Amino acid sequence: MRLAGKTALITGGARGIGAAFARAFLREGAVVTVADLGATVHDAARAMGARGLQMDVTRQDSIDAGVAQAIADMGHIDILVNNAGVYDLAPITDITHDSFDRLFAVNVAGTLFTMQAVARHMIARGQGGKIINMASQAGRRGEPLGAVYCATKAAVISLTQSAGLNLIAHGINVNAIAPGVIESDMWDHVDALFAKAEGLPIGEKKRVVGQGVPFGRFGTPDEVAGMAVFLASAEADYVVAQCYGVDGGNWMA
Repeated sequence: MRLAGKTALITGGARGIGAAFARAFLREGAVVTVADLGATVHDAARAMGARGLQMDVTRQDSIDAGVAQAIADMGHIDILVNNAGVYDLAPITDITHDSFDRLFAVNVAGTLFTMQAVARHMIARGQGGKIINMASQAGRRGEPLGAVYCATKAAVISLTQSAGLNLIAHGINVNAIAPGVIESDMWDHVDALFAKAEGLPIGEKKRVVGQGVPFGRFGTPDEVAGMAVFLASAEADYVVAQCYGVDGGNWMA
């Protein structure tokens, strides 16, 4: 019960890693609101015992309304997890403005402005808080077909460092998690994109990538959730502006 009495807002929380975070926070005693783009977020939240909130992190009005609704529902926000994210791939010569704009709108602007809205609430409340941003091992280095996605996650790491240094004066700890390859809906999407780009059978990219992990396989969402619980808890009170890899040994920071 490390999060007993705490409240948490998790974006992109209806499935995958976000849902694993929500379940872990609930087990640790937190009250949780999961926000996601689709209307099905309400059913997903209800099934896990959380509150549901439809929110589009690419729109400031939706961010503002969603944060306000989460505060109204829970009384306040102690913990924010910026988990909403999207992926695309293309060689440098084929990157489009639409793909670039979408990835930066969700992964970078969505992270920044959701963090800003919640940080303003935390500062006004005067009780501090914990903010966890979702980076990626892709933010640590480039990839031949993932230039834009890698750039967005590098930006999340940089934003985490700057926000961490800025907000700790208000008792708000900002840190990030950089997962490696994790079994999820997103990686099924990634696998399908690689299958198209490289002429591979569906599932082949996942098989090869999983074999290349020093641990020997893909991780699971639940294996990432432990790091989120730690960073959200009092155990991480002296942890500021860091990015933790949960990647089976893929990247040694």
